[in-house]
Amino acid sequence: MTRPPAGLLLLDKPVGLSSNAALQRVRWLGGGIKAGHCGSLDPLASGMLPICLGEATRLAGELLVGRKAYRFVLQLGERTATGDAEGDVIERCAVPALDTDSVNAALARFLGAQSQVPPMYSALKREGTPLYRLARAGISVPREARDITIETLELRAIEPERLDLRVLCSKGTYVRVLGEEIAAALGSCGHLVSLRREYVEPFAEECMVTLEQLEAAGGHWPLLHADRAVAHLSPLRLGAADALALRCGKIVALAAAGSQPPPEGRWRLYDEEGGFLGLGVSSSAGELRVQRLFSAPLPV
Repeated sequence: MTRPPAGLLLLDKPVGLSSNAALQRVRWLGGGIKAGHCGSLDPLASGMLPICLGEATRLAGELLVGRKAYRFVLQLGERTATGDAEGDVIERCAVPALDTDSVNAALARFLGAQSQVPPMYSALKREGTPLYRLARAGISVPREARDITIETLELRAIEPERLDLRVLCSKGTYVRVLGEEIAAALGSCGHLVSLRREYVEPFAEECMVTLEQLEAAGGHWPLLHADRAVAHLSPLRLGAADALALRCGKIVALAAAGSQPPPEGRWRLYDEEGGFLGLGVSSSAGELRVQRLFSAPLPV
């Protein structure tokens, strides 16, 4: 098969696969192509898992900072060890009568900046050991609270013991923990029975592709160009001499004779033909330094 070129793949991860297992399946379908995923999803979660292929893996860190949208169903009356349907039930609670107004009033209290303690069943590590391994061994360790932001939290449907919800949140938000907190605010306990990531910024309007579709497509995969990972940065086109100088590790003076240099900051860098070179950082004095370059320009 034809190996897919460098780019971004928006995989619709299925329920039942870990993010790493899904990534390895993509690598195998791509003939062993270098790849890395951006932001893990639990095995019981589905939805958008951005995967960087080839040299685009150099930009994987850029996709970890964006907001994420999730759709999830919260089961009230039972709390599990994992916060989702995978864990054993460790507590049962009464479920009060709920209506749309009371639920929306509770949800409103979660909007904005706040702190959240990560769950023990997470991939965070303590002295090199993932917390979920410690949790499975019956060990609980202190976890430092993280600053998160809940942008929107919407009630989509309500049943006597279930809530269908949608959240737009910052990086680092554990929706399982959010679900437990919502249940507590409603005077009960709860856990997630389904979780789907609808999108990762900046890909809210993009379509996802399934593993079955990738297999059927051979090497002709629907990839996004690598520079979509840094679409929030302004583009900067360089002449041949400046592009060569950067590739040689030199500092480039951006100000032409009699003109002002562009403002300081980070840039998407392109050559004269529009090839994507990578990322650079400019100073207030107009000096451009390399932040991250590809081994060769990626054609647009």
